[in-house]
Formats: sequence, C-alpha cells, structure tokens
Amino acid sequence: MLRYTLKRFFWALVTIWAIITLTFIIMHSIPGNPFAKEGSMPKAVYDNLQHHYNLDKPKIVQYGLYLKSLIHLDFGPSMKSQSITVNDYIKNGFPVSLHLGLQAMVIAICFGLIFGVIASLNKNRWPDYLSMILAIIGISVPSFILATFLINYFAVKWPIFPVATWTSWSHTVLPSLSLATMPMAYIARLMRSSMIEVLSQDYILTAQAKGLGRSVVIIKHAIRNAILPVVTVLGILIANIVTGSFIIENIFGIPGMGEMFVRGISNRDYPVILGSTVFYSVILILLIFIVDVAYTWIDPRIKVTGESK
Repeated sequence: MLRYTLKRFFWALVTIWAIITLTFIIMHSIPGNPFAKEGSMPKAVYDNLQHHYNLDKPKIVQYGLYLKSLIHLDFGPSMKSQSITVNDYIKNGFPVSLHLGLQAMVIAICFGLIFGVIASLNKNRWPDYLSMILAIIGISVPSFILATFLINYFAVKWPIFPVATWTSWSHTVLPSLSLATMPMAYIARLMRSSMIEVLSQDYILTAQAKGLGRSVVIIKHAIRNAILPVVTVLGILIANIVTGSFIIENIFGIPGMGEMFVRGISNRDYPVILGSTVFYSVILILLIFIVDVAYTWIDPRIKVTGESK
C-alpha cells in the first residue's frame, strides 16, 4: 500500500511539472506581447515593463525564474493590475470557487446515487424510465445552456432565486445546479448499471435466502460494492466540475477563480494564466490522487493485488 501510494505521488508530481512546462511553452509561443496593445506607450516605459516582468530575457531563463518562484509559492504580480498579485487573486477567488464546486459535487453525488439506486430497484418500470430520461437530458445539455434556462425561468420570469451576486445561500442554488447536473446524470446511469449487476450476484441472493431484510441487503451489501465504479470516475467528474465552473462563474457573475482565469486570457496576463493553471492543476491532481488511494481502501482486493506484486 505504501509503495503504491508513493508511486502515485511521484507520478502526480511529474504530471504537475509537465502541465507547468506545456502551459509555459504554449502561452509564450503565441505571437504578440501583453503590452503590444498599448500603442501610445513610450518606448522607455515599454522597455521598463519588459524588464520588470523579465519578458526581455530568453525563454529558458524566464522558465527557470518562474520555476524558482513556484518553489516559494509565489505566482508573481499581475501584469494588468500592478496593485495586486496572483496570490491575492487566488486568496480572494478560491474560497468562492471551492464553495461552488463542493456544493455542486455534493448535489451530484447524493442525487446521482439516489436516482441510480431507485432506477435499479425499479428496473424496466416507470421510475427507471423517468430517471434515465432525466439522466440522458442531463448529459446531453451543456452546463451553459442549462444555466441560461435556469436564469430565464427561475430568476427572470419567476424571481425565486437571485443571480449576478454571491452574498447568501440563495445565490448559490442556480449555479450549483447548473454545474452539478451533468455529473449527477452520469453517476445515476453508472450507479444503475452497477447496482443491477451487483443485485444479480450469488452472494446477494444467498443473503436474501438467509432471511436478511431487503433494506439490509441493499444498504450493507449491494450499495457498498456497486459504488466502486462511481469512486473510480470521481476524479474525472471533479475535473469536469472545476473546468465547467469557469463558464458558470462568468454567466452568473460569481467572483471566483474562473472569472479571474477568463479575464487573464482576454488581457493576456501571463502570471494570472500560469498561476491559475498551476493552482487548478495541483488541486485536480491532488484530488485524483486521493480518489485513487481511497479506492484501494474501499476495495480490499486491490490491496491484496498490490501487495502480492
């Protein structure tokens, strides 16, 4: 178990380094300059800005300086807002994005598991058909389309929930639903198929034959084994929620990191783009690492296999 964990941690570090390197290369390969739009800028001011942000140095030197600053957890200053650093952006925006992401993930997991279990226990009956129709719609409709629909009906026509601010719980409902619908639908479909397979296994039939109650068999035996495929894809679903929050935060005017990232791209703010990409990459890879380790804890068979190799 320890060997497996250390191996996964090593490859997580390698992946983070690869993301940092590729992002740096791609960003600096795009023609132009962050200050090229300032046509009326005096040449002396332009040269000073280039020197201040190390843009006048060779790319390999810029890359080395950036890696050095990352070691000290310093993402550098913003090129377009000299009074604030990327660390300040992250400090202000990440709690908001974390709140949105966690709330969306809780909704997706809880309701996805419930709908999947209900559908499997009512196979080929109307609850099953209804759950799967909703799941197909949830997977097919993009989050930004659903967000527009929710705003139109639940904020404009029927002013139930407010939008464009982030000051109370009611402001979180619509963006969380928009973000959670796709992963919730995916979990429901996956849980349904997994539960149907588990319920047909011999040990489930044996437990029922011994007189165990249906609820005990489902909760203690069926769900625990059926949930393993869901745990496997949690890392991917978390990544989907994080990347989807970029669009959702801009649609709902949420002051999170997604808004910061999009603004950084439009302004060609190198430190903001790199800093937010690296920060999100570390968060995602760390979560995927935790999911992988948790999977070996949930399923003891993986531990035995890993130890025997």
